[in-house]
Amino acid sequence: ADGITIHPRPDQRHITRQDVYDLKPLVYTEFNIEGNPHRPFIDMVLEIKPTQVTLVPDADNAITSNAGWDTQRHEGFLTDIVSQLKCAGIRSSIFIDPDCVMADYARRAGADRVEFYPEPYAAGYNVNRLAAITPYVECARHCRTLGLGINAGHDLSLENLYYFAQQLPALDEVSIGHALICDALRMGLQPTIQHYLNCLQTGR
Repeated sequence: ADGITIHPRPDQRHITRQDVYDLKPLVYTEFNIEGNPHRPFIDMVLEIKPTQVTLVPDADNAITSNAGWDTQRHEGFLTDIVSQLKCAGIRSSIFIDPDCVMADYARRAGADRVEFYPEPYAAGYNVNRLAAITPYVECARHCRTLGLGINAGHDLSLENLYYFAQQLPALDEVSIGHALICDALRMGLQPTIQHYLNCLQTGR
């Protein structure tokens, strides 16, 4: 894989805080830590100094991430957090819905990238994939005019990934967890990762 993404939630059900520290010397590729920027989370990432921190507006009891930031409403808060990351030399990404206004305020907050929440795309893919992808294409074009990098995650799979990547040629990174691990239960982890890398390039 080109990197690893972890999400150390407060209840540690995905990964523990100790795991974060144990992984630091082992990950020599892209290391992305995502989470809600509570003070303990920020203190931890400032100490670890991963390649990237993705800011996600999860409630502590959220099962999984299910919406992007309202970057306009939280501009001041996000600006402060991003500034701390920049001072530590950490690339920042803000999790947003594909909305040009949210992208504008992510840029105003100083973010290097945004991460699109693709669940609406995945839900609409088998119904009308062109309609499902259109908001992402429009927002991606706008992000590029702002100088924002573009990431995506959540709900992407071997079924819908290739079309998503082809329609967003400026896509920098995808972080796929649930579908990849489910596929790995059948195919094994290494072959599954290769399948996803091939899918991004050829759709196969």
